[in-house]
Amino acid sequence: SRYYREVLPGEIVKISRYDVQTLDVVPRPEGDPSAFCIFEYVYFARPDSIFEGQMVYSVRRRCGQQLAIEAPVEADLVSTVPESATPAALGYAQKCGLPYVEVLCKNRYVGRTFIQPNMRLRQLGVAKKFGVLSDNFKGKRVVIIDDSIVRGNTISPIIKLLRESGAKEVHIRVASPPIKFPCYMGINIPTKEELIANRPEFHDLANYIGADSVVYLSVEGLVSSVQESIKARQENENSLKTQKSHVGKIGHCIACLTGEYPVELEW
Repeated sequence: SRYYREVLPGEIVKISRYDVQTLDVVPRPEGDPSAFCIFEYVYFARPDSIFEGQMVYSVRRRCGQQLAIEAPVEADLVSTVPESATPAALGYAQKCGLPYVEVLCKNRYVGRTFIQPNMRLRQLGVAKKFGVLSDNFKGKRVVIIDDSIVRGNTISPIIKLLRESGAKEVHIRVASPPIKFPCYMGINIPTKEELIANRPEFHDLANYIGADSVVYLSVEGLVSSVQESIKARQENENSLKTQKSHVGKIGHCIACLTGEYPVELEW
């Protein structure tokens, strides 16, 4: 298979053995920016996916670099929980001038933890899911980059595991802002009550999950990381044209982070 092109927002395509035809493009209300789900970039999409002309991996690396600007920390090494946050961790390490070192390896013989029926089983599953590469971090200050902390269950046993295996300090840096609101656009985000960002524990999250510190990427930092190369490409395309053309507004749905939905809610 090969990458052909993106399906445009509102576009209806017909794919046959001969070609790809555009049947129709549902028009957007005049002046309305698009509202592509920003969490596709943060978590859902495969790193080799291409959205809005940019590779998801590159956006995640930029998020890590931005996180290093916003939340540096005195430490010896940068790592991650394998492996969805690896691009962000590499970006953070590069920007901070710290080595990126693996501290955990995946146990291939354990199933998915999130489908376990209760929290206790999920936490036990997490601890069994990883092997500890203790030689790599014993006696050292470790920064763990995560892509998101939703409920807060998964990271606690990992921090405990690292401390018991000799980590001197464990700092958590999250390459996306806290999720605070439900998604009405079809993404199965847990209820408001389940989200750690809405619970009393969030005010002392580091203590609650057993970390030395926890800092999330800002909403502005995420948006700028996502939009940086889109803006650069638009400006470049504009400068190539002799006549200045209208550049569409860049928009992303950040409702789960801010509570500002791209459409009116009808209930």
